[in-house]
Amino acid sequence: MASSTGNEKSVNPVLRISQLDALELNKALEQLVWSQFTSCFHGFKPGVLAHFEPEVKAFLWLILWRFTVYSKNATVGQAILNIQYKNNLSQTEKYQPLSKHQKLWYLILTVGGRWLEERCYDLFSNRQLQSFCKIKTYINCGAGLLKLCGLLNFLIFLQKGTFATLTERILGIRSVFCKPQSVRQVGFEYMNRELLWHGFAEFLIYLLPLINIQKLKLKISSWCLPIADLSNSEKTLSAHCKECSLCGEWPTMPHTIGCSHVFCYYCIKSNYLFDMYFACPKCGSEVHSLQPLKYKIEMTELH
Repeated sequence: MASSTGNEKSVNPVLRISQLDALELNKALEQLVWSQFTSCFHGFKPGVLAHFEPEVKAFLWLILWRFTVYSKNATVGQAILNIQYKNNLSQTEKYQPLSKHQKLWYLILTVGGRWLEERCYDLFSNRQLQSFCKIKTYINCGAGLLKLCGLLNFLIFLQKGTFATLTERILGIRSVFCKPQSVRQVGFEYMNRELLWHGFAEFLIYLLPLINIQKLKLKISSWCLPIADLSNSEKTLSAHCKECSLCGEWPTMPHTIGCSHVFCYYCIKSNYLFDMYFACPKCGSEVHSLQPLKYKIEMTELH
């Protein structure tokens, strides 16, 4: 390991954003593991994990701790970002991994603390009502105090850039880079291509809402299928009002807009509400008035 041979002064400090990204990656991994685990019980009775959810989560986080912090001195998010924990309490200048006591206390404060937070009320709910109310008050005060300490620690972290969490500060563990960070070199060709596509995507996001897709579609269909080029069967259907000019199906609650074509009520109403300048796709007539058809059409007329 490169950091094990150098002294502490040669270790590059970890950026604040990298430490915060590592924490977010850890949360995302935990959510992914829990969602994959619960998907195995979709065929079981609903609520089968509800009574044991804190214990099951604690067991899963214990497994993650065993193969991450305990074995590699780094969480999954830190390993992705080339970060690991360093024993900041050691007196030597060389890199020192976490001691077993620090790893165990890390497990207790993280996994055990979350389990206790979810189970604390159930543990004391069988006691007398008066004593339970007192315990509940103490628990709420303790939780509020911990959150306040976490907020103060976060403010100090933003200023100094070390100990992103309260657990790290209590245990004296610090995030350092595993290897020296190299300068990222990005080719201008790749950068220009990404900037071009990014600008084109932003242009489309701005332009597409300004285009009336429905009106454009109807305009193109009226050019491709003018009324003069209709077949004899289509003219007959249109003349007898047995076809909606929009959906092409038997008209439901047939209505007219002032021309010789018929529309379903919901077809013409939805298009007219969407576009007040809606025109008939067959003949191009604008909507003058939406009127129901005067006579009744029977389905038996088709046979």
